[in-house]
Amino acid sequence: MGKQVAKLKVMCARSMHQVVGALTDAFRRSTGHEVELSFGTVGALQKRLDAGEIADVLILGAPAIDKLAKAGAVGAATDIATTSVGIAVRDGATPPDVSTPEAFKSALIAARKVAFSDAAVGGSAGVYLAKLFVEMGLADEIARKGMPQQSGGEVATRVAHGEADIGMTLIAEIVPIKGARVIGPLPAPLGNDTTYAAAVTTDGSAHDAGEVFIRALTQPSARGAWEAAGFMLP
Repeated sequence: MGKQVAKLKVMCARSMHQVVGALTDAFRRSTGHEVELSFGTVGALQKRLDAGEIADVLILGAPAIDKLAKAGAVGAATDIATTSVGIAVRDGATPPDVSTPEAFKSALIAARKVAFSDAAVGGSAGVYLAKLFVEMGLADEIARKGMPQQSGGEVATRVAHGEADIGMTLIAEIVPIKGARVIGPLPAPLGNDTTYAAAVTTDGSAHDAGEVFIRALTQPSARGAWEAAGFMLP
């Protein structure tokens, strides 16, 4: 009798799409299991869950997974990886000084255009940056020159094409875009880390395969893929 093939539905924060996609391809080849990946902002995925959509594995921000665990919607959580909000400039451009909050603020004021993740989309970077601009007294400045984008990849693309002098989004969303480079995370103490966790849902239909999938994402041989994609591992 042949090994039973599972059909997994995985909902995952979209900043991880490149590395999770690659590791999932390897998982499919090694196990024969089918995997349907669905990416979105943590906010958008949470709305889909609230509306009754069912998945077998969830990979979301750790606070969202913790909330679901307390509600009994998922089993034990596994921390997957962490990324930070980073600052991007066009490849070849002279980077501004962003080593301190004061220098970072001056760089934003001097910039012609500033691209960043749009808070309205529900991504963790966009929500954080919207609050940060207000706290730094830059709300009016950003309203004039800001270029809010629907995704982190679009933020980095605006920078790569020279449409924006500075871009801010999760480092993991900047790394894949050619022509944009990360010059650092937000300066301390402004930095904002996002840790993602995975868990198998209690109402899914492939619990065992879901656990195997999560282990595949966190095995030591996957470390290089995560680090190359701009993530830090626990």
